[in-house]
Amino acid sequence: MLEKMGAFFDARLDGYDEHMLTNIDSAREFYPFTARCLPTSPGARILDLGCGTGLELEEYFRLNPTAKVAGIDLATGMLRALEVKFSDKDITLICGSYFDVPFGTGFDAAVSVESLHHFTKEEKLPLYRKLRKALKAGGYFILTDYFSLSDEEEQMHRAELLRLKAEQGITDDEFYHYDTPLTVEHETEALVAAGFSSVEVLSSWGATFTVRAIC
Repeated sequence: MLEKMGAFFDARLDGYDEHMLTNIDSAREFYPFTARCLPTSPGARILDLGCGTGLELEEYFRLNPTAKVAGIDLATGMLRALEVKFSDKDITLICGSYFDVPFGTGFDAAVSVESLHHFTKEEKLPLYRKLRKALKAGGYFILTDYFSLSDEEEQMHRAELLRLKAEQGITDDEFYHYDTPLTVEHETEALVAAGFSSVEVLSSWGATFTVRAIC
């Protein structure tokens, strides 16, 4: 049974961090790697899309304790847990969809880890355009996520989501939890189409990649 995105993650809050770190291949490697890709300048402004409980932020605040972070997530329970975890940090939390929430401007960098694999290229284009405008000139976006390794795999995931929605009589436009990862090539195409000047793969672990898109 498909569940709405925020409810899915809130229902799994207990033990979520341990689950991610022990059951997701190479998570103990890619969270620290992602953090090391972010600015270490004092007071750097960072936008975190789908921040969850802040596993990437745990690593990042060790490197840059004075960073100013704005985190967006649909799951209220996860945001509460993150707020407790980082009560001594300069962090602003917004409960909502990063597709809908205004970002503002002037961020040095943005980051998203294991969140954007739920959406199509067409859904991501307006998000990435908004994100590019939120970043300073020369700012960049670090995306760590898992990807389909072929066009056929990408199409299979999408077709299965549509089949499940039809089977369950779901006709609204809300987001439901089901993984539909793009290929790295299609993710890159979306970022370039949104106006990022360059996109490069920084590292990979199986089907998980860290990508940097520069304004």
